[in-house]
Amino acid sequence: MNETRLHRNTGLDLVRVTEATAINAARWMGLGRRDESDQAASTAMLRALDGLNIDGRIVISKDRRIDSFPELHTGRSVGTGRGVAVDVVVDPIDGQRLLAQGRSGAVSVAAIAPRGSMWSPSPAAYMEKLVVNRAAAAALVPECLDAPVAWTLALIARAKGKSVRDLVVFLLDRPRHSDLIDEIRTAGSRVMLNDDGDIAGAALAAAPDGPVDLLIGVGGSAEGVIAACAVKALGGGMLARLAPQSVAERQALADANLDTRRILSCEDLVAGNQIFFVATGITDGLLLEGVGFAHDRASTNSLILRCETHTRRRIHADHLITAV
Repeated sequence: MNETRLHRNTGLDLVRVTEATAINAARWMGLGRRDESDQAASTAMLRALDGLNIDGRIVISKDRRIDSFPELHTGRSVGTGRGVAVDVVVDPIDGQRLLAQGRSGAVSVAAIAPRGSMWSPSPAAYMEKLVVNRAAAAALVPECLDAPVAWTLALIARAKGKSVRDLVVFLLDRPRHSDLIDEIRTAGSRVMLNDDGDIAGAALAAAPDGPVDLLIGVGGSAEGVIAACAVKALGGGMLARLAPQSVAERQALADANLDTRRILSCEDLVAGNQIFFVATGITDGLLLEGVGFAHDRASTNSLILRCETHTRRRIHADHLITAV
């Protein structure tokens, strides 16, 4: 790396971080121990990040939303301190519940961009999101977040050359989405509910050939910034808006002068095109295969996205576990 631009191989450096994290996290699959798996994954990710020749700063984390471990908190410096000054967003386990229950779709993710590129809406914990791929990106308008969902579905279906009933909509399975799910079903679209993992859901919705047509609903704000890196690198479209879920969060946003009415685009969440997004599967899912173990070896499946060239790489790697 030089001091002004991210090197084109930054994604290859960064994916080693998610590979190491995924291998450590995968050992906890199905054991029902979320805290222990989070601790192991966070420790592994921090150790790997600190080996990178970057002057990194974590711009937003999910520590406001859950009782997570403090290793990867907002504002933390990561890397050796040498090299490009960068913003970093990470999620050691996108899908903690999925991993603990031994279910599909848990991934380890990270993204990086030059310092000052990423929006950091701390103390925000939750964010409303709408994600589509490049075929429908130009059709998105701010009104989509306030209009009846049937109207938004019809708009996206028309842009993609599909019937509304052929759309697949990804949502997190949360009580707050019960009315939204009813509206989608009434409109005739198909629903893909997931217990966790809306970063992977956003990547699926933004992929040009994915099984999901759109992601919609309220999820974590840290996950929203990470997802924006993937969506932008894939050429997709995204709308977002802060969505406080408690009186305390709403007051914290007011104290920080953050506008909960402002509708944000991908460019608002992460500026420029020097963006890299990487993900490694922990458990098998639609986005990536999970980690496999055999004696002293581990196999991983990862995705590397580079926004500047819109390059999408998939990597299958075989690791000597003692070397990870």
